[in-house]
Amino acid sequence: MPEVRNAWYVAGWSHEVPRGRPAAVRVLNEPIVLWRDASGRILAFEDRCIHRLAPLSLGRCEGDALRCMYHGFLYDRDGRVVEIPGQERSARNLRLRSYPAIERYGWTWVWMGEPGAADEGLIPSLIGMEHPDYVSFHGELEYAAAAHLVRDNLLDLSHVSFLHAHSFRLSEVWARERPNVTERARSVRSERWIRNEGRLGMLESGEPQVDTYFRFEMFVPGVALFALWTFPPGTADATNGGPPDLSRPADGFATQAVTPLTDRTARYLYINGDVRRGKETSYDEGKRAVTEQAFSEDKAMIEAQQRNIDSTPDWRFLSTGADRGVTIFNRLLERAAREETAYPTVQQER
Repeated sequence: MPEVRNAWYVAGWSHEVPRGRPAAVRVLNEPIVLWRDASGRILAFEDRCIHRLAPLSLGRCEGDALRCMYHGFLYDRDGRVVEIPGQERSARNLRLRSYPAIERYGWTWVWMGEPGAADEGLIPSLIGMEHPDYVSFHGELEYAAAAHLVRDNLLDLSHVSFLHAHSFRLSEVWARERPNVTERARSVRSERWIRNEGRLGMLESGEPQVDTYFRFEMFVPGVALFALWTFPPGTADATNGGPPDLSRPADGFATQAVTPLTDRTARYLYINGDVRRGKETSYDEGKRAVTEQAFSEDKAMIEAQQRNIDSTPDWRFLSTGADRGVTIFNRLLERAAREETAYPTVQQER
């Protein structure tokens, strides 16, 4: 599965990059160092000193510069060499590859393609950790599996009735009824009603029966927002199965990012929240435990799937009606990868 380069990828959490200490990440097989300048702005370089390829993530922040702690090369905010210890000329014509970087929703985003094409408007509108309307928690998993398998899992939620039978305990309506799936410019949106069941169609939840409207949208290159609204029974029929009034905040959400680390590994970051109904200060611990159990079920299944794929590389997947979102999104990625120009490797200036 080709990955798009002209896109914003979630490289990690903002809190993983404190002032004064660089951090190592990997995106699309590329080692990247994240660090902050004197003003606290996030910066991203290739994690290799041009001298002898020592990791700059083992380096030292010095105001608006980053120093390699192997032989002391000092780089400015643009990745140019401004000092070589013991050498009068600083060789400012030498520079590292740098990446456009930005912080939003509690995450650090890195643009992996042509720097001049970086458009902050392509970062989708999401719900982050600090949103005042919600109490939330966050976490992450690292997968020994290709990123596209993790994305596929989110795009086809028919699995929740079976894989999560002992955690979420959702009704089989998730597998037996198809959502309304639509293709958008750089995303795929899935919408559906769960009628007259517990919140989200949960079985034996102890909650009153409601109609739940559910919207999921996956954005290029692999960032998603789940949102749900609950209404009295009969609301879905009153709207003829169409969208209800969504002017109020969602009752619950999940913001998720799938980042390819290598061809066979991925990082999955998530933020889950419920709307504040009083003076709640933290997310319900019981619901958090159930969610984390379900995510561990996903991880075990997807990693086992990857092992089977590796042992039968010529196998072709069988598509079903539930795969419509998967098919559309993968087609979006393939088209975007074909249309973008090949990324020109930044050459060291001599």
